[in-house]
Amino acid sequence: MKQSEIKNLSLEDLRDKLEEIQKQLIDMRMAHAITPIENPLQLRHSRKVVARLLTAITEREQESLV
Repeated sequence: MKQSEIKNLSLEDLRDKLEEIQKQLIDMRMAHAITPIENPLQLRHSRKVVARLLTAITEREQESLV
């Protein structure tokens, strides 16, 4: 998920997407612990998407406070 896509989402959509990506990340970690997944870079990509979403949520919350 790119930053431009994240900017177009509402706060509620961001939270839903964050929950979805975090669940996928947990599932991938479990699968990778049992048998190495085909592309381990997916884990890194998912972590970065989670960080982007958390940053966007924090920014939106800060904007609403001001």
